[in-house]
Amino acid sequence: MYDVVGVRFKKAGKIYYFDPNNLDIGENEFVIVETVRGVEYGKVVMNKKQVDDNDVVLPLKKVIRIADENDRTIVEENKKAAKEAYEVCLQKVTDHELDMKLVDVEYTFDRNKVIFYFTADGRIDFRELVKDLASIFRTRIELRQIGVRDEAKMLGGIGPCGRMLCCSTFLGDFEPVSIKMAKDQNLSLNPAKISGLCGRLMCCLKYENDEYEAAKEQLPDLDEKIQTPNGLGRVVGLNILERLIQVELMDKEHIIEFTLDELINEGVVSSQTTD
Repeated sequence: MYDVVGVRFKKAGKIYYFDPNNLDIGENEFVIVETVRGVEYGKVVMNKKQVDDNDVVLPLKKVIRIADENDRTIVEENKKAAKEAYEVCLQKVTDHELDMKLVDVEYTFDRNKVIFYFTADGRIDFRELVKDLASIFRTRIELRQIGVRDEAKMLGGIGPCGRMLCCSTFLGDFEPVSIKMAKDQNLSLNPAKISGLCGRLMCCLKYENDEYEAAKEQLPDLDEKIQTPNGLGRVVGLNILERLIQVELMDKEHIIEFTLDELINEGVVSSQTTD
């Protein structure tokens, strides 16, 4: 077991574990930590706790110290320098006629490296661009190609629902989303209606997917013939979330809505599936 605190470096970014180094660190405090990228400034979003050996990447990096006002000043200066670096890089991309879109620029806390994030349809030969940038900024240069989902996460925006994008506000990781999830939820398969600003399937399709899958296991299929309290009928409609089944009766030629419990009592659906 290891004592760790959870640190996040960006809003809605991943949470990384660090050794608290016997420091009295509370949630929402800012700390200076050592990372593979160098010394970084992050926010503690998870109080000290113990985790299993399998949940940490060894060797576990330590928190160097709790951040002070001077550290916050350095972070603000880095943000201003990053904006200037963005404009410089944008001009250099134009000069070199590179088919790439610059998304964001970021300095590490100790200014040991400046990272340029970009999107592109394919591979880009940016060797000459790196040389130019290195001669200007006199530090290590990293150009990192990202996907359209990461671009949306960095830039933010308002989704089709009218709220700020999930990825830029609280989602730490992107989970796989498939068209099957939209089908299971009886959503329109029109790409414009089930795609986010990034052009990919909306992350929120995943949120209720487990509930829909559990409901589908409990409910009969459409067009399935079942026995009901009112006689034999054919399933013509399903309200998955409320567990309601619409059945067209064979002899009376009209539709009646039943609850899942009513059909369980008739033995149509096994009660074991609802445990």
